[in-house]
Amino acid sequence: MAAYQLGWSGESGPGLHGGKFVRAALTLLSARAAGGEAAAAVPAAAAMEMVHNLSLLYDDVLDGDTVRRHRAAAWQVFGTASATRSADALLVVAFEVLAGAEASEPVAGEASAALIDTLVQLAVGEGLDVLFEQRQRVEPAECLEMVSGKTAALFGCSCRLGALYAGADPGTVTGFAAFGHDVGMAFQLVDDLLAVWGDPAVTGKPVHRDLLRRKMSVPVVAALASDTPAGRELARRYRRPPGPDPVAEGAELAELVERAGGRRWTLDRAARHAEAAREWLAELTRRGTGEPAALEDLAALCELVVGRAR
Repeated sequence: MAAYQLGWSGESGPGLHGGKFVRAALTLLSARAAGGEAAAAVPAAAAMEMVHNLSLLYDDVLDGDTVRRHRAAAWQVFGTASATRSADALLVVAFEVLAGAEASEPVAGEASAALIDTLVQLAVGEGLDVLFEQRQRVEPAECLEMVSGKTAALFGCSCRLGALYAGADPGTVTGFAAFGHDVGMAFQLVDDLLAVWGDPAVTGKPVHRDLLRRKMSVPVVAALASDTPAGRELARRYRRPPGPDPVAEGAELAELVERAGGRRWTLDRAARHAEAAREWLAELTRRGTGEPAALEDLAALCELVVGRAR
């Protein structure tokens, strides 16, 4: 089941559906940028990908999403109970990998503590995500708090562990974690935009599904809070159950979100977090502790996150 989730097996052959590996890339690049070797941070990068994939296994079960990375979600293939048990197993193995790393005991212990804190934030973020679907009004600040826990916390942890395994000082480790958090915020905001306006052939997920499920994503929350005619109409439509024509309804709801300014608000907020990430990188560059090329690669990855189409 884990092999299927990680893209190593399945009906289309191995290695084709493993995702973008952004978190692993952030971990390895942060290690180099903080003055260490990427090889030393490979266990941390592997642990980050395991945690990310176990969160996706749970996400798909909780949301009832049937497609992941252009093919059937794992729970569709193996069943709900098996998918969640596989997620639990990945969690255990993630800690096992950190404990078995060649890093010193203090580093491995600090890495495990950081991962535990991140898992708590992930649980809070997921809980808020589910809770918000039961509410008719969510404030933008509440939605951003959910994004911080659900997505940005793991990005921040990825960069923190990379710097930690590089042997960086506490201030540098904190700077890398802050950079990762802002990248994660931008990543999720773009993800929410793609869920409404993305191309399913590129994203690998159905478009408008979040709208039809009445999900309180960031563009929707921003639109509902706009106090515009389109925002008020969106609120009225969100209080009703989905109609018989999901294709037409999804397009209509997306148009209301656009007219109410939800798309523009989310793009602006993503740009702010991307700029904050660049400022953290500039500060880390001034410290001059690591490999300049790795810092440039981190900057390029930040740009890719904001401008991506999948």
